[in-house]
Amino acid sequence: MAVAIAGGVCLTLASLVIAETGHAMCVNYTPPQPKQLVEYFEADNAIEHDWPQEAWQDYQAPILVAVEQQRRVLVGNYGMIPRRRMPDGVRYSTMNARAETLGETRSYRQPWLRGQLCLVPMTGFFEPCYESGKAERWQIGMASDEPFAVAGLLRAWREPDEGVSYSFTQITINADAHPLMRRMHKPGDEKRSLVIVPEREYDAWLQCKDPELARSFLTLYPTEAMIAKPMPLPGRPKSAAAQNQPLF
Repeated sequence: MAVAIAGGVCLTLASLVIAETGHAMCVNYTPPQPKQLVEYFEADNAIEHDWPQEAWQDYQAPILVAVEQQRRVLVGNYGMIPRRRMPDGVRYSTMNARAETLGETRSYRQPWLRGQLCLVPMTGFFEPCYESGKAERWQIGMASDEPFAVAGLLRAWREPDEGVSYSFTQITINADAHPLMRRMHKPGDEKRSLVIVPEREYDAWLQCKDPELARSFLTLYPTEAMIAKPMPLPGRPKSAAAQNQPLF
């Protein structure tokens, strides 16, 4: 079976199902509504899917890929290696992938080298801010209040019924010098940021097949175009995926 992932290039399913293995920064964000994927992100397929208002590890959420030079919506697992595919007794996070080691880390190396790039659309993501002396949950988004998308990697999985499921991770970069993102996380910790992709670069990112060229997209977003505000954690249902979920 062939799966079109980017730039109209069809990859065999076998070429997408790679070896499993796994630093987390953003572990929680708000996906857009289905109609926003068509109206704002110009996806060529309408999709009806009741994903949660906020995405956490192993939640289903929408991603954007390129199929025949068009933006296509897929629904995938937030976390490159779903928990259900980890060995018994093994738990680690693959929600974020460090840009510096994309070509080395077993969980991400092959998707990165094969150009399995995606966009993770959202209306905001959450980080802990310690400026008050304790961890407070802050929401980060666009100053314009518009949806946006961050750089991600995609993986496909063969299911027992011969179907295909998808999973994804968000790429992060160092943000020690970023006026906004350096305010997040514990004092003394390295500061990281998701890679917010400018709207004008969506298609170029999705269709990029050269890992060295793809690195040129991995830059910090202008501070003046972003906004951050306190956003306490709302109540969440205790699903299997939500159990034992950390605050950040």
